[in-house]
Amino acid sequence: MKPTDFNALVLDDIHPMFLEELEALGINVLQKLGIERNELETIISQFDIIVVNSKTTIDKYLIDAATNLKFICRPGSGMENVDVAYAESKNIGCLNSPEGNCVAVAEHALAMIMMWYRNIRKAADEVRKGIWLRKENAGEELHTKTIGIVGYGHTGSALAIRAAALGMKVLAYDKYKMGFGNEQIEECSFDKIKSDADIISFHLPLTIETKYLANAIFFEQLKKEILLVNTSRGGVVETSALIKALQENKIKGACLDVLENENLKSWNSEEKKQYQFLFKQEHVLITPHIAGWTNESKYAMAAVLIQKLKKNLKIN
Repeated sequence: MKPTDFNALVLDDIHPMFLEELEALGINVLQKLGIERNELETIISQFDIIVVNSKTTIDKYLIDAATNLKFICRPGSGMENVDVAYAESKNIGCLNSPEGNCVAVAEHALAMIMMWYRNIRKAADEVRKGIWLRKENAGEELHTKTIGIVGYGHTGSALAIRAAALGMKVLAYDKYKMGFGNEQIEECSFDKIKSDADIISFHLPLTIETKYLANAIFFEQLKKEILLVNTSRGGVVETSALIKALQENKIKGACLDVLENENLKSWNSEEKKQYQFLFKQEHVLITPHIAGWTNESKYAMAAVLIQKLKKNLKIN
C-alpha cells in the first residue's frame, strides 16, 4: 500500500494530532463533521480511509458504495455502528482504540459510585440553598461493598484495579474470557454477581447478546438491592425494566452515563415520560455520555488509532 495515494474522510472530532499524522504520511485529509447520510453515500467511494463517530452508521449499503475503502477507523471502543463482519468480508480493516479511554471511563464510573454512596450531589445542592445537614447526609464507605463487573475488557479491568485499591471486594464476569482472576479480583459467573454484588457495573459493547441484558428477568434474579452502573451502551439496560425495578424498590438506585436514546429531540411521548421520571429521582445519577471524554483520553484514543493504522499500513 502507498499511503501517499490515499484519501481519508474524517467524520469525528478527533484530536488534531491524528489529522497531522495522516497528513505527514502524505494522505489527503478531508474532515466533515455532521455530514448528512445522502452526502456520505455520494462521496464515500472517493476514500480509502474513513474515521467515524458513534452517530455514523456504516452498514452494508455504504460498504458496497465505498468501492475504494480499505480502513474504517473508530476512536474509542464502540463498533456497534459498523457492520464489521461485512466490512472484513470485503477486505476492509476495522480499527478502534478502546485502550485510549478505558481509564477515563473507569474513573467516571468510580466517581459516580462515590458520589452516590456519599450523597455528594444532594449535600452540595442543599448547601447552595443554605441548608447544612450532616447527620442526614451520612453516607457509606466503599471498602464495605462488593462490586460486580460485567465485561472484563479494557474498561472493566481498569475499574477492577481501582475498586480493589479502595478495598472493595471485586467480582468479575466475562462470557468470552477466562483465567483473569487473581488475589484481588474474583473471576465468577454472572449468577454469582447477581447474588452477591452490592454494585453491578456494565462494561460491554452493544450486540445481539448484550441488548437488554439488564431486563425484567435480570432485576427479578437479583438477591440484593443493588446500585446499577452503566457507562457502556444505553441499550444494555432496558429502560422500562429499570424504572419498574426502581419503583418496586428492587434496586437502590442507578448511575447512568448512557441512555437508550441520547437524541433528546427525537424522544417520543413514552420516552419523554420515562426519562423525566429518571431525571426526578434523587437516587439516580445521569451524565451525558462523558465517561470516556477527558483531555487525556481524546489524545490517547487518537494516538492508539494512528499507531494501529500505521501498523496495518506497515509503517514504522
